[in-house]
This record gives sequence, structure tokens and C-alpha cells, in this order.
Amino acid sequence: MSGPGIAVRGLSLSFGRTRVLEDVALSVAPGSIHALVGPNGGGKSSLIRCLLGQMPHQGQVALDWPGPAGRIAYVPQALQFDASLPMTVLDFLAALDGNRPVFLRPDAAARARIEARLGHVGMASKSDRRMGALSGGERQRVLMAQALDPAPDLLILDEPMAALDESGAALFQTLLADLRSQGVTVLWVEHDLAAVRRLADRVTALNRRVLFDGLPQHELTPERVLALFSHRGAAA
Repeated sequence: MSGPGIAVRGLSLSFGRTRVLEDVALSVAPGSIHALVGPNGGGKSSLIRCLLGQMPHQGQVALDWPGPAGRIAYVPQALQFDASLPMTVLDFLAALDGNRPVFLRPDAAARARIEARLGHVGMASKSDRRMGALSGGERQRVLMAQALDPAPDLLILDEPMAALDESGAALFQTLLADLRSQGVTVLWVEHDLAAVRRLADRVTALNRRVLFDGLPQHELTPERVLALFSHRGAAA
């Protein structure tokens, strides 16, 4: 497994008269964990949507694959759905599998695969829980489970730790370390700067434009962090 490099050049985005991103440039090394940090409304989620092809924009966003294009997985900040639906965790993951019609229950082999996937994120034996009965942190674990199987080459994370408890955050950090060892490229939007310092290979600070970029231990100084979160940004 070998993840792609990412090159963003001159990326600009506007909503009406509101400038959301302005001449953004950054490079993500293949097989690295690259964190995006910045205030709410600074354009981080908008940058990800541009990368996923969900927003028209100016400038270039390019993936440099080492060979044929691989699998891209995305974990959003939260899952939006009708909590009253009688949908279990098994139903949810089986529906995303795509190998069987949605109205059919998964066969024994598919169920075993889903159970194994859930065990990898600390949700073993919870496949029959109703999605609406899960906590926010448990739903994030389910989203991580669907992102990791099949194994991605590029994983895009939009604040995946926001709803996690301490054990969930520890599990997430272990998963990130495993992904790095496998050569997966990870682009990670995160507010927990302590976690970024521990886990990220590089950090880019974004508040409509790039404010600084480099090694987390060097760039995330108290003075720079204070300046980053003291300035008003555009809507994300």
C-alpha cells in the first residue's frame, strides 16, 4: 500500500461575495499524516470538499498516485441521519458495502467481516445496536470502521475526535499510527493541537489563507497558536 501525494496550488473559493479560501497552497507528502488546523470558519472543511470534488473552485488540487489510483476514504465530523429509523449498525455498514441489494440482510460471511471491522474500532458485538441509540463517539467509531475496510490509500478525516471519549481518542491515535506504518496518506482536520503535535508529520494552519506550514513541534508555538485563533476567518 502506498498513498498519494497531494498538491494544492492557488486554491480560491467564494460563496457569493464571501471569500472562503484565498490563494491556498500546500503539499502533502505520500504516506504522511498531515494536519489542518485553524479556527471555526477558517475554510478547512471547504478545502476538503474541494479535494473531494464537491465544490467548484479556482486553482488546482492534484493527487499524485505512485501507480493506478487507489481507494479514497472520508470520515466526516458527524453523521447526519434520522435517529428514529430502525437501522442497526449491521444494516448501516452492509448498505455501504455495495455488493448486495440494500433490502437484503448480509449473509454469514458478510456479517463476520462487519463484526471483524467493528472489533477493530472497539465496537465488537454491537452490530445489532440501533444507530439512533449510539452515542456520538460510537457513531464516529462506526464511520471509522466503514472507512478502513477495504483499506484506503488516502484517508481524509474532518475532526474525527470531536465526539470521542478518552478511550476512543486513544484507539484513534493507535489507528493513525498503524495507517502511517502501512504507507497510507492521511489528511486530518483537527482542533486538538496536543494530538497534532504527537501524531502529525506536518501541520498547515489555515484561516482563509495559509498562515504557517511545517513541523508541528516547530510551528505550533504559543504565540502562533494565539494569533491563529484570534483572527476572524471566512465561513467554512
